[in-house]
Amino acid sequence: MTAHVTMYSTGVCPYCLMAERLLKAKGVAEIEKIRVDLQPELRAAMMEKTGRRTVPQIYIGDTHVGGFDDLSALDRAGKLDGLLQGA
Repeated sequence: MTAHVTMYSTGVCPYCLMAERLLKAKGVAEIEKIRVDLQPELRAAMMEKTGRRTVPQIYIGDTHVGGFDDLSALDRAGKLDGLLQGA
């Protein structure tokens, strides 16, 4: 079973789509998306929670991974699979 994945995103963000593609390729069936373009107050909450204003902002379980570059770096370092498995 994979960990719960939450992603703050917008409808037109290419990095959000790339992050989603990578996660799905890793076997993540469901990503909880929080659309900050549809609900601007959620962007403020995201910024307070993460300290960042750009999307995507990705959480795997309770761990804040960061954006697509951070997610990709975790994958290249061989650490993404373990995080997704809850290790």
